[in-house]
Amino acid sequence: MRLQILLLLAFHLVRAIPTQPSNREKPFFFKGHDLSSLKMLEDGGCIYRDTTRYNETRRAEAILGDGGMNTIRLRIWVNPVGGIYGLQYNLELAKRFRNEGYKIYLDLHFSDSWADPQKQPPPAAWPSTLGPLTSTLRDYVKDTLISFKEAGIHLDLVALGNEIRHGMLWPLGQADVDVVPWPKTVANFSNLATLWKAARAGIDDAVFAGVAKPEVLIHIDNGWNLTLQQRWFGAMIENGLPITAWDVFGFSFYPFYGTSATFDNLRTTLNTLAEEYRKPIQVVETDYPAICEGRYNPIPTSSEPEISYDVAGQTTWTADVISIVQQIPFGLGRGVMYWEPAWLNNTSLGSDCEDAILFAPDYSNPEQTVGYSRSSVNMFNVRS
Repeated sequence: MRLQILLLLAFHLVRAIPTQPSNREKPFFFKGHDLSSLKMLEDGGCIYRDTTRYNETRRAEAILGDGGMNTIRLRIWVNPVGGIYGLQYNLELAKRFRNEGYKIYLDLHFSDSWADPQKQPPPAAWPSTLGPLTSTLRDYVKDTLISFKEAGIHLDLVALGNEIRHGMLWPLGQADVDVVPWPKTVANFSNLATLWKAARAGIDDAVFAGVAKPEVLIHIDNGWNLTLQQRWFGAMIENGLPITAWDVFGFSFYPFYGTSATFDNLRTTLNTLAEEYRKPIQVVETDYPAICEGRYNPIPTSSEPEISYDVAGQTTWTADVISIVQQIPFGLGRGVMYWEPAWLNNTSLGSDCEDAILFAPDYSNPEQTVGYSRSSVNMFNVRS
């Protein structure tokens, strides 16, 4: 009898243990476009026409939204000439996009102009010694996030620095993963780690002031290069950066910059980092040519030459990148962003190809440039 009572109690205990739902909701997958230049283009008279609606004039984000976009990425500069990409410029754009239902990814460059692996110029008005610079940086991050909150804009993702493989805020924050031996590599990252931790503290300060915490990214280029990524993050961690300090790995991945930028190498890098860190991963910059005929520069070799340089190739390339990200172990692949698809007066997007945007530009009217949507605007609808 005693055995029967014990078995009965055990049965009811097992039934009382909560079980996980069999069909748990999937994590949100960010499908984004960088539309940083859109306000500048619109102010200059550019318009966009939807070729699936008999060339109806529509906002670019509406056309891209129909194509599956759910997130918009915006870069912000500290004190840019003319205010383009500055705080007020971005507040206006971000409020518009947020009201339209898009998630917002803010990319802080910590510069008055472009910051990338080749250059990371500090803002002209910022201090040039490490202690004062860290304080200024921390305050800038805090004040920027508070400004967005006061404007009623929730930020979903915030990147502290843009493509900071070689550091940020040069020369103080410059770093090089190729310095050897390893102890010298770590020492070489000391200032960068100090600066990045100060920026991250600015996030905490803003949260303490009432800002809803965004997901924090570290953004590095060459997402296909496993050695680069392992050494970079290893050096930062050895300089005291807690693994909990960032929420998302963000990587750039382009076809033009070396034939090693293959899908196989990207897959290996992302999967390895997922195994090592168990953190979400996004490809936050990519694009692919619609036209590459060697009109102005030699035609660059693609790292995936079987994908043609044309509009269909844009969709294929991006769909393959999405597939790789979605297959990252543990469900840690969380997003893909296409860079500046609507930039009608910079169609090369910095490559040697003539055109990598998602709208065919018409320059026949000097008063008004028109962008006609290509089929590749629907690239995010190819894979769910």
